[in-house]
Amino acid sequence: MGEVMSGNRMDRRAAVARLLEGRKDLLVVTGLGSPSYDAMAAGDHPMNYYLWAAMGSATTVGLGLAMSQPDKSVLVLTGDGELMMGVGALATVSVTGPKNLTIAVLDNGLFGETGQQLSHAGKGIEISKLAASMDFAWTGIVEDEAGIDDLRGRLARRDGPQLATIKVTGENAPRVLPPRDGVHIKNRFRSALGFEPI
Repeated sequence: MGEVMSGNRMDRRAAVARLLEGRKDLLVVTGLGSPSYDAMAAGDHPMNYYLWAAMGSATTVGLGLAMSQPDKSVLVLTGDGELMMGVGALATVSVTGPKNLTIAVLDNGLFGETGQQLSHAGKGIEISKLAASMDFAWTGIVEDEAGIDDLRGRLARRDGPQLATIKVTGENAPRVLPPRDGVHIKNRFRSALGFEPI
């Protein structure tokens, strides 16, 4: 396919900050790397579940969370490379059909954590079209602030799974590392949901 990256691209960190603005009780699962750094830069929150060393798992963790917490809105914030590593999870989301799950894919067309090589998306794979072909309730491509605002408004919908591809630039902002203690992250998240730590 070759390189096909083009069109409008947003600043990744600014896009995430705008998406998480006024989030209230939104549950957020972040894929490893930039999505976690960007969510942390937007403001650490006890309802952020940061994944470390679990590439390809953000969607399945978000699905499990959406199924176990049907009255809460769940956002999976992941990158295009991370999502493609576990792309089969989209089919599982489709057939499971959680009404409260939104997946936001930060698509820079690059493998940002391993040296900025072109990713599948950078070579023309459009993730939102994959989700649309799997009968997600809504899919979209976000290229500007108005699109982010629309997506933020959709987070509380209960129509079925949603997926947005957010087109972002490939620049790497300085890393803002979230807590790296998995037990702490888990227990803090459980406490925020009203469960005892384990």
